[in-house]
Amino acid sequence: MIRFDDILEKVSSSFDEKDITLLKKAYVFAAQAHKGQTRHSGEPYLSHSLEVADMLSDMKLDITTLAAGLLHDVLEDTEITAVELMDTFGKEITHLVEGVTKISRVQESSPETRQAESIRKIIIAMTDDLRVIFIKLADRIHNLKTLKFLPEDKQKQVAKETLDIYAPIANRLGMGRIQAELEDLSFRYVDPIDYFKVASLVEPQRKKAEKALKKTKNELENLMKENNIPAEITYRIKRLYSVYNKMTVQNTGFDQVYDFMALRLVVNSVRNCYASLGIIHQKWPPLPHRFRDFIAMPKPNLYQSLHTTIITEKKQTVEIQVRTHDMHNLAENGIAAHWKYKEADTRHLMKEDKRLHWLREMVDLYKEQKSPREFLKSLKTDLIPEEVYVFTPKGKVITLPLGASALDFAFKIHSEIGLHCSSAKINGRTALLKTILKTGDIVEIFTSPEKTPGRDWLNIVFTSSARHTIKRWLNLQDKIKNTTIGKKLWEKEIKKYKVPSERLKKGAFLKSLSSVTNFRIKKMEDFYAFIGFGKIVLDNKFMEKLFPSEKIIKKKETFLKKVVTKVAKKPKPVIQVKGVRLGKCCSPIRGEPSIGYITSGKGVTVHSLRCPLVAKEILDNNRMVEVSWEDTPKDSYKGTLLIKGEDSPGVLANLASAIAQLNGNITKAEVTTFTDKSARFKLVVIIRDIKHLEAIMKKLLVIKEINSVERI
Repeated sequence: MIRFDDILEKVSSSFDEKDITLLKKAYVFAAQAHKGQTRHSGEPYLSHSLEVADMLSDMKLDITTLAAGLLHDVLEDTEITAVELMDTFGKEITHLVEGVTKISRVQESSPETRQAESIRKIIIAMTDDLRVIFIKLADRIHNLKTLKFLPEDKQKQVAKETLDIYAPIANRLGMGRIQAELEDLSFRYVDPIDYFKVASLVEPQRKKAEKALKKTKNELENLMKENNIPAEITYRIKRLYSVYNKMTVQNTGFDQVYDFMALRLVVNSVRNCYASLGIIHQKWPPLPHRFRDFIAMPKPNLYQSLHTTIITEKKQTVEIQVRTHDMHNLAENGIAAHWKYKEADTRHLMKEDKRLHWLREMVDLYKEQKSPREFLKSLKTDLIPEEVYVFTPKGKVITLPLGASALDFAFKIHSEIGLHCSSAKINGRTALLKTILKTGDIVEIFTSPEKTPGRDWLNIVFTSSARHTIKRWLNLQDKIKNTTIGKKLWEKEIKKYKVPSERLKKGAFLKSLSSVTNFRIKKMEDFYAFIGFGKIVLDNKFMEKLFPSEKIIKKKETFLKKVVTKVAKKPKPVIQVKGVRLGKCCSPIRGEPSIGYITSGKGVTVHSLRCPLVAKEILDNNRMVEVSWEDTPKDSYKGTLLIKGEDSPGVLANLASAIAQLNGNITKAEVTTFTDKSARFKLVVIIRDIKHLEAIMKKLLVIKEINSVERI
């Protein structure tokens, strides 16, 4: 087991006294937090923290990362809180520990592909500080080393997750040494049959291969000395997983794994890389088509080296890799090799360091990636997140677009949860449903059967799926409400006429309705809804058309009906006629289907049939009266429009111009823009009547930058 003193000895020459004091403080804190805890292996829990910190020191990372490595499990596995950690170590270390903790909370019971996608995204989201990933990779390596102490099913699950997720991450970050260790430790647990099959091919060849490599190494060392090129030369035999992967991917036999034996030549300059290559090819003939120049054309993860495969005197193939010391450091430790945290914040370095352009290019590649199964082939690192990744209280990762609210989260969980969402907690604190979520937030949703959406919810949600669900629900409620209204209007209207009962039998009557209205009416509820929505007006003309062969005797109008109709026909009813007013809740416009409602002590209030209050008040049949609008417009009305479209120059001017062309006038305009280059316009327009408003809405939709127009 690694000791803390071993770590101190290793890093003491790299850090000052202040840094060493911080590291000691983190060690003492972790030791106290994990006191009495043991791992499945029976070792003290602290041994794991020390192993992680030791691996991070091998990566030559900063003291903050090492301290966070010692503390990385205190939030997840002890009673220590984030507040305590913040008070003791400050924001930076707490942020790193929280980042590792949030990744660990990903629900491991998720289906494979969803789990891969979720973990991939949550780790990508943490690239605002890559040190979180470094700590997590070190954590995973040590967990794999003690995997034998876990149940067999857990062994396979963790190992497979490593091959599917963490090894590709290490590869994309250029951390070859870490990648190799992750793959080799996982292979035997994921596929023990293939593991031992490959081992049976490799192990008998190991001694022979080592002998050949030592001989070739000595010859190469002499060549470099003869040509005055300082060089460090090492050799390796291809790892089991790497052999298996090459045989599987290339569908080749073991004898065609030409890089089974390899020498690594590290020199002091790029010039000497190419000079060494020429010397090597003079000594041994190269295998055709096996030369690769990754110095001139680096791999996407910044890996640089010259690769050539030679044929020795004994007809053995040996790969030789030639690189500089810097290239070797980068090949082993990847992006961790040149990460200088003291110079600037991570995001600034991401933008400024030209060697990291490949990371930004991964964003575009990620957008093209549709299938989570392709994740293993092309893991992406998203530096400027356009999505946020948040957790349920049980640790499940929910992916939402940047700008999504707590209400969007509720609908993402399930439409019924969204439709009855009453409140939310974010990170344990009560929050408004309109609160914008951030990556790493833990969101808890509360529901109530009595809670249902209002149209204001459309201004809260950001995702199109949530908006669609809300609109669909509102439309359904509108239909139910208008069906109820339509039924009441029909029942009141039909009582004014003497119609034989046989004329109202459903089958024949529905057929007559379809013929007269040109609507497909399959049931009476459809008819009632058309009435409620104002698509069918129950006037004399309609009734006579519906019953042409019958002698209709109209009943006398009630006194109240006469009064309300007369009042409604007068210009400026709110001002000139006492006791009658237009409802402020819905601002009815001349010409649209409306209804009068007798309010105690307030007279008659005229409501649009689309008013959300109508559904409740209209239930009292005795307080509902009919109203009608005069034919000649003498008043002006206000209509409020919600318009969605692109955020581009001149859009508002185009909207104003289109409205002015139809003799409308904007009295108020509110514009909201979003990071995805979209915009929302809320306009209050003066119009003559409902037809005028509808004409304006149609004209606005013609503007190419506009996606939707609705009245609110």
